[in-house]
Amino acid sequence: MDVGFLMTRKVHRVRCDTGIRRVADIMRTHDIGALPVERAGRLVGMVTDRDIVTRIIGNGARSATAVAGDAMTAQVFYVFDDEDAEAVAQNMSELQVRRMPVVDRGKRMVGIVSLGDLACRIRPEVAGDALEGISEEPGASG
Repeated sequence: MDVGFLMTRKVHRVRCDTGIRRVADIMRTHDIGALPVERAGRLVGMVTDRDIVTRIIGNGARSATAVAGDAMTAQVFYVFDDEDAEAVAQNMSELQVRRMPVVDRGKRMVGIVSLGDLACRIRPEVAGDALEGISEEPGASG
């Protein structure tokens, strides 16, 4: 099954210059832990609730002036909407990520896929293996 059938299509996004307090408010309001970050309509990063805590609050940055670009992870892993869901689960396990933006072949963002999306619709053992890999300490082998 293609990941495009499993992904969440309505994706909240923020710009690089969106204030970090606004980012946190969007996350709280919509009960989400990660937002894609765009510049000029192109995906340039992801910001998570953990990024805000570790890169802004934990570093003593002023949340009144911090923006999404200050907290985001610029290295963005993504998948194509026509990729096989089980292969995507394996990829997420290897990369140790819980969610990935989904793009079409023109590299336009069309959704986001989470481990939860995959766990509900692919073979349980595949989702379980992915979760195990994601939860493993980096560099550990099992």
